Amino acid sequence: MTGQGIAPPPLTADDALFLDFDGTLAGLQDDPDTVFLAPGMDRVLELIGSRLGGALAILSGRDAGDLARRVPGGLWRIGNHGLIPLRPDEAAPEARAAAPDAVRGAIETISAMFHGTRVETKGPVLALHYRQAPDSADRLGRALAEAGLSDAGYRIQHGKFVFEAKPENANKGRALAHMMQEVPFAGRRPVMIGDDTTDEDAFRAANRLGGLTVKVGAGDTVARCRLENVDAVHAYLKELAGT
Repeated sequence: MTGQGIAPPPLTADDALFLDFDGTLAGLQDDPDTVFLAPGMDRVLELIGSRLGGALAILSGRDAGDLARRVPGGLWRIGNHGLIPLRPDEAAPEARAAAPDAVRGAIETISAMFHGTRVETKGPVLALHYRQAPDSADRLGRALAEAGLSDAGYRIQHGKFVFEAKPENANKGRALAHMMQEVPFAGRRPVMIGDDTTDEDAFRAANRLGGLTVKVGAGDTVARCRLENVDAVHAYLKELAGT
């Protein structure tokens, strides 16, 4: 499905809002450590969270501790593709589960074969970035597919200049569906805004629940609405916040 080019309708105070971070709330950068919210967007998110009775969550593939450094602490923050949810004002746990040695070894071996790639550890999730080696995508994909990671309960998901090795239960769709059963999200309409392939799982979950789904940027999607870029997301959110 190519997705619709229509702009999303305005949100209401009865919605529950889920927002991806990279590529949605903040523009993508070559170095993910340099990605932060634009000035003033923290206040916008806090205002929306208050208007929605706290039913706003940042749902990201970033490690929960890393995500917590980049968005307001008074919001729900769900990191590691849904594996680590943080309630408002809750600190990220110091201990993290780790990927099995066999999975880590395979990913690091493959990374060493391709100049310009690097491995990022996000708890049990391992991200193989290739933004500095963009022509390696097909060969990396084949090498990862042949690594036999499914035997360890892992799957590979391809995103924007990254392949992520994730446990089967690391899934934004599962995280969204679970949150929709919890206070303050239960009984509301789920709204998911995201830009990457990892957000498609959350789009599917929100669609099944009768929600509103918004793809940021170009590309095939199951989302039913679309915003052009991060600036358009900011404008949309500012309208909801009344700023």
